[in-house]
Formats: sequence, structure tokens, C-alpha cells
Amino acid sequence: MARISSSKYSWLLVFFTLVAISSAQLSSTFYSSSCPSALSTIKSAVNAAVKKEKRMAASLLRLHFHDCFVQGCDGSVLLDDNSTFTGEKTAGPNLNSIRGFDVIDNIKTQVESVCKQTVSCADILAVAARDSVVALGGPTWTVLLGRRDSLTASLSAANSDLPAATSDLSALISAFSKKSLSTTDMIALSGAHTIGLARCTTFRTRIYNETNIDSSFATSLQANCPTSGGDDNTAPLDTRTSSVFDINYYKNLQANKGLLHSDQQLFNNGSADSQVNTYAGNSNKFFSDFTAAMINMGNISPLTGSSGEIRLNCRKTN
Repeated sequence: MARISSSKYSWLLVFFTLVAISSAQLSSTFYSSSCPSALSTIKSAVNAAVKKEKRMAASLLRLHFHDCFVQGCDGSVLLDDNSTFTGEKTAGPNLNSIRGFDVIDNIKTQVESVCKQTVSCADILAVAARDSVVALGGPTWTVLLGRRDSLTASLSAANSDLPAATSDLSALISAFSKKSLSTTDMIALSGAHTIGLARCTTFRTRIYNETNIDSSFATSLQANCPTSGGDDNTAPLDTRTSSVFDINYYKNLQANKGLLHSDQQLFNNGSADSQVNTYAGNSNKFFSDFTAAMINMGNISPLTGSSGEIRLNCRKTN
């Protein structure tokens, strides 16, 4: 057998290292050749779903967030329970809360009809989140693609890693830091609460027991969220414009009208006040930071290359 010189071996080592690195990177052009109509297909389906129900935009955005925070952006949140594992759908932060699975199923069906087993469910979540924000007047960004779908899900990780609505500022900062997201990312991503609704059970304690809340705001919420019962009654996270992606979420915080305890923790707690004030007066800055944070979040531990799979059905492994 011919011997490989040390210099040639070194070159080959560098070459294959670069290949390995590149295979782990996401790319905005990942489907340009393999499925050129993927993005337009997803966008059309998202727009139709949001036109039917504006709240769905917030639901699809939240699915991407809850996916990425558990095992990385790998589509694990979409998996139903099976004989091998208990999935993430019944975790505390998800139970009777996350929604939009039927919309993702519909998108997947449409994408499969144009490109068989090519586009991952994880990537569909990432693109649908972007298109949902745009559909309600928010900013756009270039979604990096190439994620593959996980073969498993984790109930325990969903319970431990997803920030709770009762989280204090320090806990929020810590939860995001564990995912390599900065405090700036956290405050910007929290602005997603400028759209959507929350269940009574997530804000009952705040409207009855907390003092850093506008009294008239608290009173207005109590009729639909009694001290007992009505857990699934909802209220808008942004009482001003709950179906428009804008900066009113931060203006609400300035007025002590954050719906969730975790929302109001971003203001009147010191270290986050300045950033909230900036966003409340500058939509361009908020949009810029939000899109950057969404890209950072989408980069959390993706499965690439030969890891995972491309699911045919987002609810179960192949």
C-alpha cells in the first residue's frame, strides 16, 4: 500500500475537517436546488392559516421557540408520545397551551406534495415562525435552513428548560444563557408577546396578588379570570394591538400592564429597563434586535448532515 506523505496527510485532515464543519452549518440556500418551491409553499399555507385566525401567527411562532429550547431546533415538540418516549406536548409549559399542530401538518402535506421527504419539520417550524411575524406586520429575516428532525423528544427537558410565566428576571436570564442567548436576545424575543393570548391560569396570581401592576388593568382582567375556575379563559398579551407585531408590548411594560409576571419582570427591575425603554420608542431597533435574536435562537443545536432524519409525518418518526 502506498504511503501518504505527512504534508499530504495534513492537507487531507484539514480538508475533511472543513467538510465536517461545513456540514454542520445551516444555509439560507439549502433547498434552492432540492426544493426551490419550499419557502413559497410554506408562506402561502401560513398566510392562509393566519387569515383564518390571526392568533395562529403567535401560536406558530411559539412552536418554534418551544422546539428550539428543548434539545435544540429539531422538531421534537411536534412528536406524539409513543412506546419509546413521552413527548413534550404534556409538559407543564405546553399542556393545553401550545397549538397549531394541525397547521404544521397541513404545511408538511403541501411541502411533501412538491418535494418528497426533503424538507424537515424543524425547518418548516423556523420558516413558519418568520412568515407568521411578517403576516402581522412584523419584520422579515433570512431563515437559515438545513435542520433535520430528531428521533426522540424529552418531557423532562421541556419541563426544566422552558421558561415559566412565573419566572423572575434572573431566572429568565439564566434560562436563555443556557441556550447561548444573551440578555439582549431574551428581552428582544420577549417582544413576541406583542401578539397572541395567554390563559388565565398563567396570570391569575399576578392580577390578584402582585403590586407592580396597574390597578385598573388588573381589575379589568379579573372578571374573565376569577380566583377559581376559568383556567382556560384567555386575555391578550398586548392589550393594545394583539394582532399587530409592534412595540406596544414594551409600552405596556412601562405602564405596569405586562400580562405575565415574566413580562413585567423586564421593567422596574433595573437591568432591563433601558432596553425596554429603547424598544418602546424605536421600532426599528426592536425589529433589528428581534430578527437577530430569532436567527440566534434558530441556531440552537440543530441536527445536520446525517444526524436525525427527514420525517414524512411531523408527529412521528419514520
